[in-house]
Amino acid sequence: MLEATGVTKVYKTGSKDLQVLKGIDLKIEKGKFVSIFGPSGAGKSTLLHILGGLDEPTQGSVILDKQDVYKLSDKKRAQIRNKEIGFVFQFYYLLREFSALENVMMPALIKTGTRDKGQGARDKAKELLGVVGLQDRADHRPNQLSGGEQQRVAIARALMNNPALLLCDEPTGNLDSDSGKGIIDLLSKLNKEMGSTIVVVTHEEEIARTANAVLFIKDGRFQ
Repeated sequence: MLEATGVTKVYKTGSKDLQVLKGIDLKIEKGKFVSIFGPSGAGKSTLLHILGGLDEPTQGSVILDKQDVYKLSDKKRAQIRNKEIGFVFQFYYLLREFSALENVMMPALIKTGTRDKGQGARDKAKELLGVVGLQDRADHRPNQLSGGEQQRVAIARALMNNPALLLCDEPTGNLDSDSGKGIIDLLSKLNKEMGSTIVVVTHEEEIARTANAVLFIKDGRFQ
């Protein structure tokens, strides 16, 4: 369902070029749980952002469900990010003035282009909070939740529009080891029970090994 071919990424730093990715080829089948593992500075996050339509490659292509992501208009690419891809980051990016339930609902409100908090979206958000084990925390705001709980809310939010693909960038990087293990266990459960296609970027080998397949990246290349 996801294929990258010949992906390179070069950043301009003054008069010099910094090549972060050096010809990445990647193919991920539907329903797989894949980790991209490697040291800091290896190009993991850059690759994930390119796979998710957030950062255009210097060269190469990304095909998601038969669509060449970077041949689409900015508007169409934004629609794909909202409807077909769920993102989970190291920092949770929850809106602090909204409750956990309202944060989970947000992608559905963006998708419909309305602030109408319809019962359908509310019921779906409640269901997802139940899936991540936070049904009793729906009315709590982010500052009333632990780091692990906030990340669970972020995962529920990422699932709100039933995305075909879930991309997770160091989802345990801001958590203690127990909370981090809980997040990885939750992602494994979502993969097995809901059939979600998941890609996790991590620098922690123990976390990487929980996936169906592990891809090791170093110096901008798969090893």
